[in-house]
Amino acid sequence: MDKAEAKKIVAEQLARFKDHAQLVPFLASQHVEHFEVLGASGTRYQVEVQFFWDDVRKRTIRVVGSIDDGGVRAFMPLTETILVSPHEHTTA
Repeated sequence: MDKAEAKKIVAEQLARFKDHAQLVPFLASQHVEHFEVLGASGTRYQVEVQFFWDDVRKRTIRVVGSIDDGGVRAFMPLTETILVSPHEHTTA
């Protein structure tokens, strides 16, 4: 697996999940996103995105993206995480 390519792909996919209000229902339903992405190298990657409360007050959401190429890395996927707070998209 091309780690640089995989990191770029998972970062791009996580960027889709930055709206706190849209993520809250995913937590209640324990929703998990699963999809395949074709990398520039021609490699097919499996991506999984999960959503968790990151704090006791249930304000910050931890979004965890895992990626593998279906080979040995499927047992130990590359993982990236972002935190989304309810105030991230407020304007001054």
